[in-house]
Amino acid sequence: MAAQRPRQEVSAWRPRIPGVVEVFHAHFTEYAYPMHVHEAWTLLIVDDGAVRYDLDRHEHGTPHDTVTLLPPHVPHNGSPATPHGFRKRVLYLDGTHLHDGLIGAAVDQPDLRDPVLRLRVGQLHTALDHAGDELEAESRLTFIGERLRSQLRPRPVAEPPRPDPALARRLRELLDERVVDGLTLDEAAGLVHAHPAHLVRAFGAAYGIAPHQYLNSRRVDRARRLLLDGRPPGEVASATGFFDQSHLTRHFRKLVGVTPGRYAKNV
Repeated sequence: MAAQRPRQEVSAWRPRIPGVVEVFHAHFTEYAYPMHVHEAWTLLIVDDGAVRYDLDRHEHGTPHDTVTLLPPHVPHNGSPATPHGFRKRVLYLDGTHLHDGLIGAAVDQPDLRDPVLRLRVGQLHTALDHAGDELEAESRLTFIGERLRSQLRPRPVAEPPRPDPALARRLRELLDERVVDGLTLDEAAGLVHAHPAHLVRAFGAAYGIAPHQYLNSRRVDRARRLLLDGRPPGEVASATGFFDQSHLTRHFRKLVGVTPGRYAKNV
């Protein structure tokens, strides 16, 4: 019987999200990375197995409950730490959310045991995996960057942010005006002159829902009306701001409980 060949499964793409240079998903059973460097920050989570690596002449590991942040320009390697290899998801980030002044702290503490951060990074990958969810991905990345900075450079606990209903209302008005065209988080923050993280928090505090959830709800409401008018799902997706029919179907089923086709099958 022939020996089983080492498994190498890789997918990579560049999303339309400011700050993200590349998304990289891989499953390796025997492959080992030699010493190398990146120009970007490497934000890594392992979904199965584990990776051992050397960074700045110190050995580290990546159990599944950690988030690993490797700084740019610092040599590192990587190899499977279990017989069945590892499955990982990686984001390569430019300096938008993490500046070079944090490199030293990241070298000292590259593996972060933070369940909230681990959950948020996984949620970001899910959003990045679906075209059309850029506003959600931007929002999640903003909070991830903020949490990473606080991990690397802890500061005294600050007072909770005060509600800002006027700012939340301005963002809601923007979203209402751009239901079909949409807008990016950076664009919205520039228009209302607010920091993106503060903007998302203010909206959530005021309305109990994230901006991307609000926008998708408005789009689904419009889609329901158009489907009941007898228009086909593919046409409805384009008319309501969804990337394509599958994007419409995913959010429609999440909010209505059935697919667009089943919803309007008796029309």
